[in-house]
Amino acid sequence: MTALTLKSAGAATLRADAIVVGVAKGPKGPVVAPGAEDVDKAFDGKLGAVLETLGAVGGEGEVTKLPAPAGLKAPVVIAVGLGPSPAKDETFGTEALRRAAGVAARALAGAKKGAFALPVAASDNGAAGDALAAVAEGALLGAYAFTVYQGGGHEKKGRNGRNDNGPKQPLAEVVLLGAKPRDKAHKAAAERATALAEEVNRARDLINTPPNDLTPAAFATLASAAAGENGIKVEVLDEKALAKGGYGGILGVGRGSENPPRLVKLAYTHPKAEKSLAYVGKGITYDSGGISLKPAGHNETMKCDMSGAAAVFAAVVTAARLGLRVNVTGWLALAENMPSGSATRPGDVLRMYSGKTVEVLNTDAEGRLVLADALTRASEEAPDAIVDVATLTGAMMLALGNRTFGIMANDDAFRTTVHEIAEEVGEASWPMPLPADLRKGMDSPTADIANMGERMGGGLVAGLFLKEFVGEGITWAHLDIAGPAYHEGAPYGYTPKGGTGSSVRTLVRLAERAASGDLA
Repeated sequence: MTALTLKSAGAATLRADAIVVGVAKGPKGPVVAPGAEDVDKAFDGKLGAVLETLGAVGGEGEVTKLPAPAGLKAPVVIAVGLGPSPAKDETFGTEALRRAAGVAARALAGAKKGAFALPVAASDNGAAGDALAAVAEGALLGAYAFTVYQGGGHEKKGRNGRNDNGPKQPLAEVVLLGAKPRDKAHKAAAERATALAEEVNRARDLINTPPNDLTPAAFATLASAAAGENGIKVEVLDEKALAKGGYGGILGVGRGSENPPRLVKLAYTHPKAEKSLAYVGKGITYDSGGISLKPAGHNETMKCDMSGAAAVFAAVVTAARLGLRVNVTGWLALAENMPSGSATRPGDVLRMYSGKTVEVLNTDAEGRLVLADALTRASEEAPDAIVDVATLTGAMMLALGNRTFGIMANDDAFRTTVHEIAEEVGEASWPMPLPADLRKGMDSPTADIANMGERMGGGLVAGLFLKEFVGEGITWAHLDIAGPAYHEGAPYGYTPKGGTGSSVRTLVRLAERAASGDLA
């Protein structure tokens, strides 16, 4: 993991591989952002003009590298675009800072130390440490790389931070210039950013791990180890315990695989907590579609179908590391969905943990089956709210694209709160309805409900199915992260190629709101 250091010293005196400065898009050309005064001075006050000559405009995601002049101890200056220059008396938004820091960190892959002279003094909402936290988060998330399976097994590093025959390693150290290491707000912001980024990156690692190595049992073992390290109580139900408990949904999905399913409970408690939250994550470690086999071109990335469970796992661990004054329980519904002679067939009826029966019309609609059992079990503990997270439907991707997750809920005010929190932390989301008329499409002549309904509005149908298994009177929200959970294109901002850790930051901020009493 990339180290984070706070330095109040200016850029001129620090030895580093490169100094990162911000440049905004002004009405008359690029404008050097606050925090880069020492660097601009080394360029005789002409850094903006030099950047303009090199073609820089300050647009978001733009990176311009240039040799450092005399007066700086770092050999390279990296100017990263912040987007439009803010109006007078306004400051850069936290998401603009977060993305710029992420871009810079990726540009520094292979380096040992990068000095970030970005505007950390204030942010768009003016809260102490917010700008610093945004830069720290963006840099630590942007520095991520998944290289476990690359490099031919060689551990010895060569020049430029590469493993022999392998890729560049992430930037080793981020130094935030202009920060105050002894300031309580700055120190707290840095510590939070470090814990959060480390757990988001842990979720990314899990999502990127090949399914032959991340089976349900392996995931449960990893979660148990992390729980033990962070004072989290853990309970793992194996296939025998699941059968004894009547978890027909999880067992039905997992019975076609040689790798049996698991239900993992992670319970973080605080002695002074007044609120309790339950997070439920879909953990299909590989989804072939089962008997309803996915066609070619649709199963190559299905190792990511456990992204919801990874997000829940990471959020609970983060809450524990931050010592939040709230009880947070995570439920990881883990199974591998495979076709075999023992697999659930279309037309089979499963008796769920709740006692309800479900006619399985499509075995590729399996996520809602494992979640249903976990939602019922989570409801038994009567938390103040339940949030489930899942890469649930392709329909949600058709509706919202690849970067935005949908939010459904049985309470409009809670849905609005979750949406506002997601936007606040920089995770694109959109509130979606649960139209009652779509429920009829899941009526079954054989069972209490079918796992499929109308094709149109499929993402909303899935939400309505899950709602059936939430305990009466419990506030609940469903996050369908099918789009943003796994990024197949080129990296952007602080988002890497592959697993993204989508929704972790939303879940953590929700827990923080509950801990502070700012959650109805």
